[in-house]
Amino acid sequence: MQFHINKATNGQFYWKIVASNGQTLATSETYWNKSDAESACRSVKANAASAPIVDNTVAAYRR
Repeated sequence: MQFHINKATNGQFYWKIVASNGQTLATSETYWNKSDAESACRSVKANAASAPIVDNTVAAYRR
């Protein structure tokens, strides 16, 4: 798995998470600065392992 930083047609930057088979798993929003896109990559990489999975397909808690 790799993070790829790309430049959009509007000149902004975005990142993609790409699997070893070349399939795109996730795409970010766009960033005006390449450094902001790189920072976002580092943040996702550092925090993703501990992020909970929230299943929004189940009924919400009812009081």
